[in-house]
Amino acid sequence: MAKILKKEVLADRIFRYRLDAPRIARKRRPGQFIILRPVQNSERIPLTIANADAGAGWIDIIFQVVGRTTVLLSMLGEGDNILDLVGPLGQPTHIEKFGRCLCIGGGVGIAPLYPIARGLSDAGNMVTTIIGARTERLLILQSDFKAISEDLHITTDDGSSGNKGFVSNVFQELHDRGEKFDVAFVIGPVMMMKVTSQLTLAAGIRTYVSLNPIMVDGTGMCGGCRVTVSGKTRFACVEGPEFDAAGIDWNEMAKRLTSYRGFETAALEKHECELDKAIKA
Repeated sequence: MAKILKKEVLADRIFRYRLDAPRIARKRRPGQFIILRPVQNSERIPLTIANADAGAGWIDIIFQVVGRTTVLLSMLGEGDNILDLVGPLGQPTHIEKFGRCLCIGGGVGIAPLYPIARGLSDAGNMVTTIIGARTERLLILQSDFKAISEDLHITTDDGSSGNKGFVSNVFQELHDRGEKFDVAFVIGPVMMMKVTSQLTLAAGIRTYVSLNPIMVDGTGMCGGCRVTVSGKTRFACVEGPEFDAAGIDWNEMAKRLTSYRGFETAALEKHECELDKAIKA
């Protein structure tokens, strides 16, 4: 079990929980994730460790309500216990002093980008960050990124905050005016990662993406998280979640991620009333 120490609503249907998890907090590194089961008869879901304090013994997780299990998770409050929590899982991000680093996050993918950007900053890199969402109501962690970024750019599809457009548009503008970067990390929806990484790779920037395909056991046993990278089958939960963007079979991954979308939508609609209660709690 893991006690919820703090609960926040960051944006529309996006929550941040601070969990009492001292052993995970001591061992976690940027890029790693946990798998949790909030209550009995719920599914196990993977969530990136968005932040941690080894001394105080807590970790932060950020999640967006998209289906039954995240609704059930959102209904828990401060002082409640999450039934099962295991981690840290996955391979940590390779962090060194690269020089100029570009961090690009879209939607709830902004959350897993933060510990990576912070790790790069702590290693002495100059970090330029681009974060974007469909609308201002869905933007998260602006102040957190501002504190660690040399340059922060914000964009929304509808222009309600920052630049109007996509994160890929902002990168193209930076590139066109001669900005140079040694490495890029891109995290967000599949199409956003595909389009943006194609641009960064074309600009000659070594680019890594964090893949969050369907995961079940988190140990590579079930095969549910398999992806094709450079023509080879890889398991994102144990060999990732980060991979070189140049080798990703994006079409295959997009198809896999939509397999259960209908079930998620139906479950979310069924639990709308419970979600409203969780937001107001």
